[in-house]
Amino acid sequence: MKAKRSLSKGLKKGALCVALTACLGAMAPMALAQSATGAVAGRAGAGDQISITNPATGVSRTVTAGSDGSYRLSQLPVGDYTVQALRDGQPVGASVQASVSLGGTTTVNLRDGVDAGSIDSVQVIGSRIVNRVDVYSTESATNVTREDIARLPVAQDLTSVALLAPGVIVGNSGFGGVSFGGSSVAENSIFINGLNVTDFYKRQSFSTAPFAFFQEFQVKTGGYSVEFGRSTGGVINAVSRRGTNEVHGGVELTFEPNALRSTAEDHYYADGTVNVRSSRDKSSFAKANVWASGPLVEDKLFLFAMYEQRDFESGFTNAAGSNWTKRKSDNGFWGAKLDWNVTDDHLIELLAFSDEGDANDLQYPSYDFATGTIGAAPPNPSTTSSGGQSGSFTYTGRFGENFVAKAMYGINRSSSFGRSLADTQCDWVTYNNASYGAVYRAMGQPALGCHPGANVVSHEDERKVKRLDFEWTLGDHLLRFGWDHELMTTDRVSFYPGSGIQYTAYGRTSPTQVLDNGAVLPAGVDAFLMGRKRADGGVFDIEASAFYLEDVWSITPNLLLNVGLRVDGFENFDAAGSSYIKLDKLVSPRLGFSWDMKGDGSTKLFGNLGRYYMPVPSIISYNFAGGLTDERSFYALNGWRPATNPVTGATYMEPIIGAQIGGVDDSFNLSNEPVDRDLDAVYQDEAIIGFQAMINQAWSWGVNATYRRMPNAMDDVRINALCGVRHDTLWPIANPGDSLTLWGTKAMGCAQDGWVTIDTSKEGYITVGSNRVIGYSKPKRTYKAVEFQIDRAWDDKWAFNASYLWSKLEGNHEGPVNSDTNYGDTGMVQHWDHPANNERYGDLFNDHRHQIKLRASYKLNEMWSFGSTFTALSGGPITAFGVTWPDENFAVASYTSEGSGGGTGWLCVQNCSGPYNQRVYEYSPRGAFGRMPWTYNLGANVTWTLPVKGIDLKARLSVYNLLNDQEEINVRARYEGQPGQRRSTFGTATRWQSPRYAQLVVTWNF
Repeated sequence: MKAKRSLSKGLKKGALCVALTACLGAMAPMALAQSATGAVAGRAGAGDQISITNPATGVSRTVTAGSDGSYRLSQLPVGDYTVQALRDGQPVGASVQASVSLGGTTTVNLRDGVDAGSIDSVQVIGSRIVNRVDVYSTESATNVTREDIARLPVAQDLTSVALLAPGVIVGNSGFGGVSFGGSSVAENSIFINGLNVTDFYKRQSFSTAPFAFFQEFQVKTGGYSVEFGRSTGGVINAVSRRGTNEVHGGVELTFEPNALRSTAEDHYYADGTVNVRSSRDKSSFAKANVWASGPLVEDKLFLFAMYEQRDFESGFTNAAGSNWTKRKSDNGFWGAKLDWNVTDDHLIELLAFSDEGDANDLQYPSYDFATGTIGAAPPNPSTTSSGGQSGSFTYTGRFGENFVAKAMYGINRSSSFGRSLADTQCDWVTYNNASYGAVYRAMGQPALGCHPGANVVSHEDERKVKRLDFEWTLGDHLLRFGWDHELMTTDRVSFYPGSGIQYTAYGRTSPTQVLDNGAVLPAGVDAFLMGRKRADGGVFDIEASAFYLEDVWSITPNLLLNVGLRVDGFENFDAAGSSYIKLDKLVSPRLGFSWDMKGDGSTKLFGNLGRYYMPVPSIISYNFAGGLTDERSFYALNGWRPATNPVTGATYMEPIIGAQIGGVDDSFNLSNEPVDRDLDAVYQDEAIIGFQAMINQAWSWGVNATYRRMPNAMDDVRINALCGVRHDTLWPIANPGDSLTLWGTKAMGCAQDGWVTIDTSKEGYITVGSNRVIGYSKPKRTYKAVEFQIDRAWDDKWAFNASYLWSKLEGNHEGPVNSDTNYGDTGMVQHWDHPANNERYGDLFNDHRHQIKLRASYKLNEMWSFGSTFTALSGGPITAFGVTWPDENFAVASYTSEGSGGGTGWLCVQNCSGPYNQRVYEYSPRGAFGRMPWTYNLGANVTWTLPVKGIDLKARLSVYNLLNDQEEINVRARYEGQPGQRRSTFGTATRWQSPRYAQLVVTWNF
């Protein structure tokens, strides 16, 4: 701080030191991370020097304009800057203020004697130049700052921020995550300060931090440059806050009381039986966030540090409303960002944070839903743990005016542990609500089994990242090149508790019911048990590396060409450390252009073409290269008998296991399954063309069109006729519908032992009964979209953004997850368990033709301001899945479980209980049963600001889903239980919109 500090400033610094000391103590096990940046570019007088200074940190950089007057300053930390043109060391015109946004380039044109703020075509909001039209970018992206979020009713998570961008929708809510541009929820990448924090086990989640920890977010929906890869969906790029020369601190309190939450609706099947009961569910959340920032050494060393304490409590029933679970978590987050300006040209950054947490459940086995009364039986306790410590170290060096180097090393950790006191003593017993629910409710809904119901899981993931990035300016060319390497390790063990078998009770649904093991349910047996034994474990590594080269070529002062090449390599290892899947030399060309049509940064036409590759998630290695026991046995259910819980002493009912029905179905067991010798990686090609223009200083608009195609897939594929002769089933990791090379043997019917190559679009599978040799349909997924957007920037009075997107998503596979049947094991989702599963091309699960998104904020006066968001989304398709198909005596999908085995587009309509070759089928296209309803989500908030100068105190009340719409968003897709017998549950909902709730946030910043 400067000399002559006031007493208040001294107190502020004292408070800062206390907070920083506490956070530095928490950072003891710190892993070290890279920052995310932006740039300023434009034109000035030829040979002029352009000086840019960050007043908050004192850092200054200078570059000389080229012979055509163009200049560029890159790798700038996000923030506000002062830009000044100098000639012979003297200022030319007045200095101007410019905001540098995350991942963007702000255009600042400085002409002789004229400052940029007086040039009509440059966007000036308030006193700052902003980059609403980024003529230096060829990608599709939406930037959102923490100031934007503070004015809008946006839930405090990265997913909600991403949903503000056009083309981003909620995917299958059973998995979590979002869908970008028709992709599945398992195809995205998330970065915090340049550190990849994406879950690599299933790719459906990520490490996170509180909203208050972030400064800005960039949502990349397409066309991203070659430095980003390992994603065929989208990218969420977030940058944290940082310290400055000013000492600041703050407290933020957030409350989501259950009293301000609407009641969820109960749902019933058409016959009046219970589908899901949730009207008794409760949830409340509160957190306290304290932060401090400032200089440790003025103009040199800065720290931002934060601690957040969270308290979450909920209570909910199972679907039938027969038991009650109390869940509580009381966890803290800590995080810190350290910036050291060694000189104006050399910066070192440290990032560290922890999102570790526990959730404790008490499951009460006896609950009276009608009265909301918990029975006297003691609860079953269980605990789940998640999260981990992450961080990074980043060095940025500027060598002369034309060369910048950056090096980053980071570690991202996450874990998942599930445990209970009953794990060693109790089996997990449950029931199928659709077929056995009525019987269970007639029993009085007692506790079944003495285990609270969950896998025993010990799971740890660790990613170690190394990265080098370089920028070299050579005349009209900006050369960008780099290398990165990730070592990802999964250490996981999971199994069912007790005896290792999970028992599920089912009721008879057909007089001629056939079970999944092929056995016929005996006459007189109206209830049966499926006993599933599942266990796995091991340590598995993945190595992913890439290098890239990009030329950003200013062909003319107004036309920019972006030519890039990325080469990826992925290698998955088995539990013994041997290479299991190796995919290298994966070449991703990228080509983009941006035409500054008027030459003043106000209007651009842009486009890009690119290829993007997906890595193989570690769940593939875990299940296929480490050994998976997954066996199902069936038994007659001879009733129930009372027993005593050895943990709690409560009474429960245990099944009386009768005679076994048929043999053990071990077809799901896996042990180092083969891999196609010539396996190809999954990739997506993308083309975008777009236009953006300023209307005036505040308003801008744009339109673009996107085309994406995913022409291949990678999954486990059922092969039982490698050489045209039936043999035991193999489950190789392969590209279905493409060539497949495996080691064949004489025992498999091959002429001799050796490598065998087949075309799986024509062969590889032999039908049961008819003995026809057939193949698999070629995979295909295409996405077409047209987007229109209009935007008014915030000018300290109001802001507005509106977008409309029309899209069409077609194909025969969603991607690496299967939302149709709610099967989420990434990369092994039963798409290719039988040729019938993906015979149909048509509307896919994430096909929502129309999306409308609005957001607005308005400042009435210095005390009151308002914000609102609105989303309207047309419904997705309803597709029917059968269990058999023509000319084969085989179950394509499970007769018992709705989510197992995929399904077929052929529905039996005649002679369905007779011999397979006499059945009559009708073909059912994708989406043949209509669409789910439109969903509408309106949010609103009001913010009160204390009208006292020098005191920054605010209270914001936000209401989400203001209309309390609870429309269905997922439905059951399994049409048949047995051939020709429609399930009464087909088309009924499994998920609905969350009810209305409110959030109060109080902030005091000083």
